[in-house]
Amino acid sequence: MEESLLGGLSPKEFLRRHWQKRPLLVRRALPGFGGVIGRGDLFALAARDDAESRLVEHRRGRWRVTHGPLSRTRLERLAASSARDWTLLVNGVNGHRAAADRLLRRFAFMPQARLDDVMVSYAAPGGGVGPHADSYDVFLVQGAGRRRWRLGRRRPFALVPGAPLQLIAGFEPDEELILEPGDLLYLPPGWGHDGVALEPCFTCSVGFRAPRGAELAAAFLDYLHERGLPDGEYRDPALRPTAHPARLGGELLAFAARQLGRIRWRHAHVADFLGRYLTTPKPEVVFRRTRGPAPVLAACEVVLDGRTQMLYAGGQFFLNGESFAPPVRQRRALATLADRRRVPGLVLARAGLGERVLGWRRDGFLRMLPRP
Repeated sequence: MEESLLGGLSPKEFLRRHWQKRPLLVRRALPGFGGVIGRGDLFALAARDDAESRLVEHRRGRWRVTHGPLSRTRLERLAASSARDWTLLVNGVNGHRAAADRLLRRFAFMPQARLDDVMVSYAAPGGGVGPHADSYDVFLVQGAGRRRWRLGRRRPFALVPGAPLQLIAGFEPDEELILEPGDLLYLPPGWGHDGVALEPCFTCSVGFRAPRGAELAAAFLDYLHERGLPDGEYRDPALRPTAHPARLGGELLAFAARQLGRIRWRHAHVADFLGRYLTTPKPEVVFRRTRGPAPVLAACEVVLDGRTQMLYAGGQFFLNGESFAPPVRQRRALATLADRRRVPGLVLARAGLGERVLGWRRDGFLRMLPRP
């Protein structure tokens, strides 16, 4: 299945030849693909406060970005009018629509820790977000309609000063192509690209997480702080009057250096932090508790919610920002659930996971469906 998605390449060949090296265009990668959500449903999703959305408009040479929640009435009026050069983008559609989650899982040959979400854009003719370069890998899957893409090889790009988007100034593309329904385009980080709708169209962007070092460092220090960083009070009983009150004193600098030098962590801390960090839901994600009696676990299919993130490292498991170390006898069943995102309830019941699964169901982290 991955070979057809990748134009006949195996995942191993794709990673070796293209991943973070050069683009890949696959015509009819998903034959008959029309998208993962209809226009009306996308407008409704953009109006919710538990979805991240943006409306990008290009008028008289100026760009305007409006962040959601967005008025569904306004979007419907835009779509009904002859207005051109506007685009609606909604992130995390895989957390709200099963079809989008199925599209995301088509890329399960990649580590889940790197998979981010499915962003869906709906564009009027001429709509786009301007020439830009992303810092992450992305697969662009064309839904209904056609879009023209101009691509530029990775190089230092100058940005348009003062623009509300990170736009490339004087973008000079190296190639141009048109995507039709079912076509797929992979772009490595740093490649300039500019997509413009030739007619009303949908595009699904499967993005990948690429946390930066400074971002990880700041979050890791917060993690260590929650667990108790070394503490100490500064004392200077031999302090003397100074003729230079603005000068940092040597004793204070030495104290700060000693305190910071006492910060210690082990590999286990890094693994625990990273698992929690990568599975922490985004700010707009809301899980709604499931009420009512639960069905019999052994008679169900257990399916993780599209917004749920579950990873593991060794005997440590991570679910939506929480960490736990289950007994050895439960680890294989939990790893199967994390890898496949759905597993027969009987497998989990036999591993003694009934109480934990029911708790996750109540929290809205998973669903228990009747076996087909």
